[in-house]
Amino acid sequence: MPPKPTQRLFSLPPRFLCPSIPRTLIRTFRTFAPIVPGKQSRFNYGHNLPLLGASKQAAFLRKENNLPLRTGALTIKKGMTGVYDPETGKRTPCTVLQLDRCQVISHKRRDKHGYWAVQVGSGTKEARNVTRPERGHFAAHEVPLKRHLAEFRVKNEEGLPAVGSVITADLFQEGQFVDVRAVTRGMGFAGGMKRWGWGGQPASHGTSLTHRAMGSAGGSQGSGSRVHPGKHMAGRMGGEMHTVQNLKVMKVDAANGIVVVHGAVPGPKYSIVKVQDALKKPWPEADALAGLSVGGGGAGLAAAAAAEA
Repeated sequence: MPPKPTQRLFSLPPRFLCPSIPRTLIRTFRTFAPIVPGKQSRFNYGHNLPLLGASKQAAFLRKENNLPLRTGALTIKKGMTGVYDPETGKRTPCTVLQLDRCQVISHKRRDKHGYWAVQVGSGTKEARNVTRPERGHFAAHEVPLKRHLAEFRVKNEEGLPAVGSVITADLFQEGQFVDVRAVTRGMGFAGGMKRWGWGGQPASHGTSLTHRAMGSAGGSQGSGSRVHPGKHMAGRMGGEMHTVQNLKVMKVDAANGIVVVHGAVPGPKYSIVKVQDALKKPWPEADALAGLSVGGGGAGLAAAAAAEA
């Protein structure tokens, strides 16, 4: 029979020997008790572990290392094609994305807005179709009117290009990996089998006219006599923002503003797609000003006129 372990210091006696000890005093004893090295704890105990904070500053610092170093681009999905490799004889399915007057509109700064981001605009729009607040926003930054606007988070201030800079297809290099975000195609009202991939109910053994039906939506008393939130049901399918990670850039045509990426991209043809450096791949070895040219807006024209003068 193995020997009994010795009592630890500050260990509590059984409750039947001291029934009158208040609960607050027990909590005090437990706070003074030493931490066993081999025991797992839900708190962040350790010698070399940073202190976890619950403030906005702590959350920002934890997420800072997972943010891209530079901005992305707004593109238009033109469709799919294939890239043929004559050496291997393989055809790779690809998606063609095109940049349309993509330009830096403004910045979001850490001291004012709480995070670092670049606001990018694409396309063009007539002034009569733009609201007065929007026209004031573009006029304040001396940039032309844009049809589409989006923000791209960056790590720090070094990833903020000059306002008015035109983003070209040279922002991406062949061989690098990117993450694409777009709104998926709207399928309308769809059943559960199409929307969620259900297998369906049996084709025989008493099943009648409910082969593709949902069946039970929830239990009785065991699950609260209710339908739990998030229950998979029939409903509107598609039309949601979706992200596809780690797509390889196959071709870049800077003259026509075309970027060809490997694989499929969410959304129908002529939809807007956000493209940015992949988070789960090494950052591309490119110049900080690659794919950025100052010009095209009021600020760029003013800078060019000042340089000529």
